[in-house]
Amino acid sequence: MPRDSKEEDLISMVYKLVLESGDGGILQSELWKKLSLTSRDGSRIATRLEKRKLIKRDKVLEDGRWTYRLKPLVVPLSIESIADAPCITCPLYYKCYEDGAVSPRTCTKIEGWVVTEYQRATSVSTVSAGEINEAG
Repeated sequence: MPRDSKEEDLISMVYKLVLESGDGGILQSELWKKLSLTSRDGSRIATRLEKRKLIKRDKVLEDGRWTYRLKPLVVPLSIESIADAPCITCPLYYKCYEDGAVSPRTCTKIEGWVVTEYQRATSVSTVSAGEINEAG
């Protein structure tokens, strides 16, 4: 029996909010307030997500009341991290293997890509020792 699309949209919205809460999760009671849901409806949605093995519900005592902390179990994958990998379009791909004519260990294209991705991911500004001394 297919579910109502509004109900599936609501389930997706709850899952998205749980994902956005990160590893620490979000209190079930906070989530229902954000979405203006009754406790009963919210519990049903959380139970569905738990049965799908997308979240886990940890029972916690918060402000003298029992509630659940909802935490994501499955985080959707993103291809952002490999979208610009040189291997995808490399004409030597078929020759690239550990002991091959081209090796991932010695490939300068991979090395450059890794460095660029690392710099983008960390995006920490570099400050020279002279600048630190001047600021201090």
